[in-house]
Amino acid sequence: MTVTQQRRGRKIMMTPGELDAFLTSQRTCRVATVSADGTPHVSALWFAWDGTSLWLYSVVRSRRWTQLSRDPRVAVVVDSGEEYDQLRGVELSGRVEFVGEVPRTGELCAELDTAETLFARKNFGLDEMPHDGRHAWARLTPEKIVSWDFRKLGGA
Repeated sequence: MTVTQQRRGRKIMMTPGELDAFLTSQRTCRVATVSADGTPHVSALWFAWDGTSLWLYSVVRSRRWTQLSRDPRVAVVVDSGEEYDQLRGVELSGRVEFVGEVPRTGELCAELDTAETLFARKNFGLDEMPHDGRHAWARLTPEKIVSWDFRKLGGA
């Protein structure tokens, strides 16, 4: 995994192990896409992290999917914490790639085995992914990762 060296905030950036543990444990991300007129659009979405890529399972008739189909550039934020000294999160950015059939109906696709198993277990408590013919997969292998963990400030 490539982690961008942060000039400012090195003290609070997550280590690769912390980053992996955080992304594996979280469920919801915020996905920022680019509208046709250039304005940003942000929406919440469940995801799976496989240690290298963030897997987004999106409704294919959504504004988000339409925008990603036209322009695959994306920024995704996963964060948690309520109080200042509890804030932590990750911003991942790059371009998505679509994997599998659109919409996903469950055709065999070895490239999706890990992502679907992780997603089904985390979000549905199942060993196999249920397919509804409305969603499909977009994979973000980030070009840039920035993280923060204010708990490292130690009450500063």
